[in-house]
Amino acid sequence: MIMTGTSRDVATARCKPRFYEAANATMTRSQKHCAVKAWGLRLAAKRGHKRALVAVARKLAVIMHRMWLDGSEFRFAASDQPAGKERNPAPAAPACA
Repeated sequence: MIMTGTSRDVATARCKPRFYEAANATMTRSQKHCAVKAWGLRLAAKRGHKRALVAVARKLAVIMHRMWLDGSEFRFAASDQPAGKERNPAPAAPACA
């Protein structure tokens, strides 16, 4: 297969089907509970299975990119937060002078 265009276009064309396939496996074959799967199944009930697969594929891509940037591991549930890291930490109170 010969692809022309920028390297970003070629990379995107090669990655999209793999993320779609990963989303399909997550939604249909995976037996383990996962927050992404639960979100995708709720979305599929509202918008349809194919749209949900595309949305889950995009969410997986965003998660993988974030994991790549900060070196973290995949957490199946939101409750798997590492100790000391809150999802939305409260802002610190201003210091009084």
